[in-house]
Amino acid sequence: MPEVRFDKFYKYDELTEILQGFAEERPVLCRMTSIGESYKGRDIWLMALTNYETGADSDKPALWLDANIHATEVTGSTAALHLIHKLVTEYGSNDKVTRALDTRTFYVVPRLNPDGAELALADRPRLLRSSVRPYPRTDQLDGLHEEDLDGDGRILMMRVPDINGIWKASDQDPRLLVARGPDEHDEGETYYRVFSEGTIRNYDGVMIKIAKPLEGLDLNRNFPMEWATENEQRGAGPYPTSEPEVHALVEAVVDRPNVTAYITYHTFSAVHLRPYSAHEDDYFPSEDLRVFKQLGQEATKLTGYPAVSVFHDFKYEPKQTIKGGADDWAYDHVGVFAWTTEFWSPQREAGLKDYHFIEWLRTHPVEDDLALLKWSDEELGGRGYVDWYPYDHPQLGKVELGGWDLMYCWSNPPPEFLEREIAPHSDFAIFHALVSPKLELHSLQVEAVGKDVYAVRLVVINTGWLPTNVTEKALERNVVQPVEVKLSLPDGARLVAGEERTELGQLGGRAHRRSLLWWGADDSTTDRAKAEWVIEAPHGGTVEVEARHQRAGTVRREVELEG
Repeated sequence: MPEVRFDKFYKYDELTEILQGFAEERPVLCRMTSIGESYKGRDIWLMALTNYETGADSDKPALWLDANIHATEVTGSTAALHLIHKLVTEYGSNDKVTRALDTRTFYVVPRLNPDGAELALADRPRLLRSSVRPYPRTDQLDGLHEEDLDGDGRILMMRVPDINGIWKASDQDPRLLVARGPDEHDEGETYYRVFSEGTIRNYDGVMIKIAKPLEGLDLNRNFPMEWATENEQRGAGPYPTSEPEVHALVEAVVDRPNVTAYITYHTFSAVHLRPYSAHEDDYFPSEDLRVFKQLGQEATKLTGYPAVSVFHDFKYEPKQTIKGGADDWAYDHVGVFAWTTEFWSPQREAGLKDYHFIEWLRTHPVEDDLALLKWSDEELGGRGYVDWYPYDHPQLGKVELGGWDLMYCWSNPPPEFLEREIAPHSDFAIFHALVSPKLELHSLQVEAVGKDVYAVRLVVINTGWLPTNVTEKALERNVVQPVEVKLSLPDGARLVAGEERTELGQLGGRAHRRSLLWWGADDSTTDRAKAEWVIEAPHGGTVEVEARHQRAGTVRREVELEG
């Protein structure tokens, strides 16, 4: 079994070697394939995990999980590895893991964006939002470009003394920069402008513009759900699924109709996000919203992260909405319950409470900054917030580098906190897989009703918590087919009554059951369906029955025609 550490972030070749090791060591439980190539030609690896001795992965309901669509958010890749490792190593000793792999499938893509992650993890990193493909321009703009100037493997902040700067050192802690007052002008005070560490293209000695990165794509705005052009949604790309990474994901999910749930791993904020990004909750079918909230309660119970609506709690701009996101697409187009997990929160680590996930980043009390500095000093030995140190900038002269190490303190947890942060989320993924619909055989009976004539009755049942359609949205979008039963007769037999292929509709689950005190509470057997045939078979023989539902799985049985 490959050795996996959960206190580090793996580069592409290391990640590939680990995945290959799992596939080679436990071929009965996991198989590795590529769903496509990145812009730079790297394979995008998918691990299919199930007990192949109890059936093919495609014959079981599946959970899809992907990670690291955003370049710097490498925590998700390690979290995906944690799930793979838990499933493979705890099969046979952990009852839930064993049941999950015997009856369900996990499709895991640990790194959807290998090109961007490779830059983020480089010895001299570049911190991009997403893809490395130049877009919408192909030529560099003039202005400041992020760069690891001193080669220490970090891109920090850069403060430059400026008489008209808007920042100054705090009286409470000189390391901390606070805003200068609107009417403040103190000849003895040093004011600063603050930039990202980097160099200035075509600097004229006076003007410092912040250049937009050449790579302007956001792969999580390139999905088909309410996709919008660049003027309305920055980073969306030229058309939906234009980018090879997103195209590969969308095609892979659609080609696997047994997918019943979707989780994508991001950072940061320590929160589970659910659709919609652009609509109020009343846009949902009421039953779907109710289930989303129930699943969210379990997510919070297992992980400690709250579960919230993107529209209500995670907007970047109050009057704008996010378009073209993966979780919206998976719910609204594919018709499965979908989540974005944002790992890690430095604010929470520092003891801050009741802050808004997004608005806090715009403005917050200086006391919050002091609490974060105290946390960095005491828990990280000062590695989170780096003391300012002098640097001779090739264009600006004497500046200082320092401030927050955003890559390894904000975008991702410090490595020593990584396993603690990600481990509970594997439990939530397993829980989510086990609530999926599951088609099973209730009974298959044969009765001789005359000479060489037999009545056959099949009853199937959905033993899962969710209905076979998974969501009401799936029915609304007409993206899910009913349970279908196929009968295969022995040689010389003929069908007297019934159809060789018949549809049995959707089967209910337990998710929509209401309190016994609810008026008109219904505990009828909507989770079952039956099919009946009359067969004439002079020579007897064996009848084969197959019941299939694209999301709930496949059941196959044989029965002898005998009195």
